[in-house]
Amino acid sequence: MLIAIGTKNKAKTAAVETIAAQYFDNSVFEYVSVPSGVSEQPFSDAETRQGAINRALNTRKATNADLSFGLEGGVYEMDGMMYCCNWGAVALKDGTVISSSGASFVLPQEIAVKLRAGEELGPVMDTFTKTKDTRHHVGAIGIFTDGLIDRQVMFEHIVTLLIGQVLYYLKQ
Repeated sequence: MLIAIGTKNKAKTAAVETIAAQYFDNSVFEYVSVPSGVSEQPFSDAETRQGAINRALNTRKATNADLSFGLEGGVYEMDGMMYCCNWGAVALKDGTVISSSGASFVLPQEIAVKLRAGEELGPVMDTFTKTKDTRHHVGAIGIFTDGLIDRQVMFEHIVTLLIGQVLYYLKQ
């Protein structure tokens, strides 16, 4: 089974590989950089979800894979607080698209201020942590949960939801 992932982000690709390998034997993985069609920093659940769907569809077009995944992180505001949100989508060969969301968590105000000013979370986290490529490793969730959950594990939850829905769909 060819499984394509619309990113080369290490946390996202590892999440798909780890979960898909549990459910599909003889899987071959392909990674492609595809556009999300949304802002570099999505600013709502709706925009983040659309980015994931767009990535899944663009991945499907680029690869003709059996399953094409798109994963997207974004932020939204509620009651004066900014939250990080995460969405995933999978496009099937027959054109079906399934989406699911994952954990949301509050971001500290010092991070939210920078995002409201137009910066993107990944580079903001690199500056905040004085490291490089935070988004490819622990991510903001890893920093702000004191390492209890990292970005890969967060996306594994979403991929599990998506694969579960695919398995259900295929039985119908």
